[in-house]
Amino acid sequence: MEQEEKNWERETLEKLAFSTLKEQTKARRWGIFFKLLTFAYVTFLILMVFEWRGDGDLMTDGKHTALVELEGVIDAKSDASAEKINAALQSAFKDKNTQGVILRINSPGGSPVQSGVINDEVRRLRGLYPNTPLYVVVEDICASGGYFVAASADKIYVNKASLVGSIGVLMDGFGFTGGMEKLGVERRLLTAGENKGFMDPFSPVDPKQKEYALSMLNDIHQQFIDVVKQGRGKRLKDNPELFSGLVWTGRKAVELGLADGYGSVESVARDVIKAETIVDYTEKSNTVERIAKRFGAAAAKSFAEFTLRESIRLR
Repeated sequence: MEQEEKNWERETLEKLAFSTLKEQTKARRWGIFFKLLTFAYVTFLILMVFEWRGDGDLMTDGKHTALVELEGVIDAKSDASAEKINAALQSAFKDKNTQGVILRINSPGGSPVQSGVINDEVRRLRGLYPNTPLYVVVEDICASGGYFVAASADKIYVNKASLVGSIGVLMDGFGFTGGMEKLGVERRLLTAGENKGFMDPFSPVDPKQKEYALSMLNDIHQQFIDVVKQGRGKRLKDNPELFSGLVWTGRKAVELGLADGYGSVESVARDVIKAETIVDYTEKSNTVERIAKRFGAAAAKSFAEFTLRESIRLR
């Protein structure tokens, strides 16, 4: 009997000890979680303060060269959107200390609409600030929509190995009719309007629709050609393949009149604009947005897993 009482006491103490340890472990985990949450919140506030401070107009003390970067595909939702590029250009031209503007381009092209909007704004700003030149400096590539923008500059500087040109327009896609026939799949497309299924990839090519698509591409291509001729003028050499969509090296681009010479951002600022100090006016992506996009999904998943795990353990 005495032995049974001792065993009962020992088991009770063990259960109490394990229960206390378990509660301490849970408390420690939640403590760590709330500390991390507090740290994340403080970090968020700090980032918001820096973003707020950076949203205002740039304050410059002396004469300088203004830099705006056009990087990547030109698209309404990218950092190379007309909205962001034009806002940066407006700030650059507006600054009284700006001696010249450099638009550094490293883009394979993109939306003809976005490119056209940037081109129009460059021309407007050049007319509004006639004493402030704008030069384009090409890095690796300035093709298609990128060159559409570049053609609006006073001068274009390249590297000998840069890729320049691609003055053309394309519409691409795939046709799956042959594969569907082999699989025994029947396409059932109902439309109100004979051309509503325009260039449907699962239907045979309609000759009339193809002809219409080509007419649209030719129209946009001619707009592109007109913009280049307007911007480059007599500097363009007479070459039948100039507007064929070919891409040229920087050296060949200079020979054809698509570019004016060789240079980098630093050399153009120093030797052409005569203002070595460079101030970057490029509108960067919001830091908080970048962090949210990159880590938001992972953080949400971790939080959900942690909460679910702890809620299960608490039951």
